[in-house]
Amino acid sequence: MSMLFIIRNAGERPNGAEVKLQRRSPAANGVDWFVLGDAEAARGAGHHVVMLHDGWYADDAGGGVAVFGPYWEIRDTPFTVREVAPDPAPLSQQDERANEVINVRKEIFGA
Repeated sequence: MSMLFIIRNAGERPNGAEVKLQRRSPAANGVDWFVLGDAEAARGAGHHVVMLHDGWYADDAGGGVAVFGPYWEIRDTPFTVREVAPDPAPLSQQDERANEVINVRKEIFGA
């Protein structure tokens, strides 16, 4: 499964990784590489992987990465979006109740 995560190292660009953004690491003298790919495979290759959670990750130039759930945005400024996460694949099976009219009061309160 492809997801956005950080590879933190001393500054060497990760080989074969789809790098979306980089910044100086706030935790140590190093570089954070925002990478789209398989975090477990990166760990298996010996990289220090930092998982991203909902929030704002500033870069060194006034932009950064916004993460919310499975979605992410690469931004040049906090308000200018440069790149977004691809839309997720459609569900393979539609919920059988998707087109059904539901009495919300009855569903919640049983009345």
